Amino acid sequence: MTDNSLAVTKIIDLANPTRFLAFVERVLPWFVGLTLALFVVGLYLGFTSETDYQQGDTVRIMYVHVPAAWLSMMCYSVMALSAIGTLVWRHPLADVSHKAAAPLGAAFTLIALVTGSLWGKPMWGTWWVWDARLTSVFVLFLMYLGLIALNRSMDDPSKAARVSAVLILVGFVNIPIIKFSVDWWHTLHQPASVMRLDGPTIHPEFLWPLLIMALAFTLLFFTLHMMAMRNEIWRRRVGAQRRMAARQAGREHQA
Repeated sequence: MTDNSLAVTKIIDLANPTRFLAFVERVLPWFVGLTLALFVVGLYLGFTSETDYQQGDTVRIMYVHVPAAWLSMMCYSVMALSAIGTLVWRHPLADVSHKAAAPLGAAFTLIALVTGSLWGKPMWGTWWVWDARLTSVFVLFLMYLGLIALNRSMDDPSKAARVSAVLILVGFVNIPIIKFSVDWWHTLHQPASVMRLDGPTIHPEFLWPLLIMALAFTLLFFTLHMMAMRNEIWRRRVGAQRRMAARQAGREHQA
């Protein structure tokens, strides 16, 4: 068996909820430890780095704002892939994945919006402007809230999963709008300075703490995502057992 075939087989094995729970129990402590270590290093470098000649100490907001903004879009991308898994492959854990990811995406988006306002006030002289980047991110936040409300309002998990998956894929059009809004329209928001074809334009003094914090936020997302998926699987199992017990009690009562 080739390495690629072995990797695919292991991924397929994780479709089994019991095997997925066992996998989470094995890797979760490592994810938690590495996430904490990266946050310690990233925050230390962020607080000890030089101040910007224009922005002063307010530049340190970047080490939280930028990773949160990245994660707000990455989380929705994970949800979109999970939605495809729900609609196309009927993956047993796909709907668990995008349901668990929605609150995390809302949290990261809210952090991005709040820290952006705190950063924008001293830089732009205002807490908020309805430009393309900020408005599209705010729309993303509303989309997360709508998906959370939808998942909680429908009693049938399979039906909620299909409806949510369709809406997630439709809403994915907002992700490239967020990404390229500063290039397509004139906005107060600065253009990309890290993910560029010609390389980052940000000084290494600020780049390294930013990259470490971005990695820490990414591992934080996957850690919380695995925990939320585990909790959702347990919740569904408890719900199934309760329904089975209720049906059994009903049959005994009729007898």
